[in-house]
Amino acid sequence: MGTLIGHVAPGAGFLLIGLWQLFNHIRLFVLRPSYYAAPLWFPARGVRHLELILIIVGTSASILMELVIGPAKHQPFDDDGTIPSDHLHNFEHASVSLALLAFAAVTIHMDRVRAPMRDAVSQLAAAAAFAQELLVFHLHSTDHMGVEGQFHWLLQTVIAVTLATTLLGIPYPRSFVVSLVRSASLVLQGVWLIVMGVMLWTPGLVSKGCFLNHEDGHDVVQCRTDEALHRAKALVNLQFSWYLTGTMVFVVVLYLQVSRLYPEEPQYLPLVKGRHAGGRFSIGDDREDDDDEEDLEATKRGYGHVVSGGTKPMEVER
Repeated sequence: MGTLIGHVAPGAGFLLIGLWQLFNHIRLFVLRPSYYAAPLWFPARGVRHLELILIIVGTSASILMELVIGPAKHQPFDDDGTIPSDHLHNFEHASVSLALLAFAAVTIHMDRVRAPMRDAVSQLAAAAAFAQELLVFHLHSTDHMGVEGQFHWLLQTVIAVTLATTLLGIPYPRSFVVSLVRSASLVLQGVWLIVMGVMLWTPGLVSKGCFLNHEDGHDVVQCRTDEALHRAKALVNLQFSWYLTGTMVFVVVLYLQVSRLYPEEPQYLPLVKGRHAGGRFSIGDDREDDDDEEDLEATKRGYGHVVSGGTKPMEVER
């Protein structure tokens, strides 16, 4: 990071994964709202772990870019083997990528070996990665007190939402709202990272009264006066507000479109009713209204009543 491509590339990755998750969660919910249970990742046809493999590939490329390709010496260490101050942010960004890589690798392994409680453990691994991302951006070694700091502070609010909804997904796996907000926050993370890269490292888009200054090995936006700095920060707040509103509208439109493309599948409630007659069950015998209501309620709860004359109803799990 610290450059245009350093923000746009990971932003595109978050955006791609967020859109994939958003579409699939909505599709899964509208098809079977009564049986919805949110997975942390979605298998792809042909390559089951494609989503997780893309995360591994993207994070590996990010680590290489930060520690090998980006530095002038193609290695991040000083001559005495220590980490120079102008490369601390490279290690911080690489640490976030490493946490996401570890999450994807652990999730693939647990799915292959069919480990017990693998979904909950994967959720915890994802939460740990987002917690590390939030911690790194909050305690960043780079001076983020100016315009860049305002971009990063707003980014932290989105990461906090992603972390919170990831943790909430453990006790509430059937909550569509939790999954929807988590997916939307991933989309907004991607969008905001792309906006940061474009707005902070495109000279023509730097706020009036500010300029790009080369410091500690990368360009930083500096403002000539306090008034110019306050104005630049206010513009950042406005942009975040607009992109937040745009993301919300996009999610609603996508939900409506997916609902039209994938109508709810019909849910059949099998009722097996009858009295014992000659060793056979008959279907559709007249029963008292209260017995019918009991059958219907039991079926809604996932059970069918098989009734035999002179015996108590027997619940058969579907």
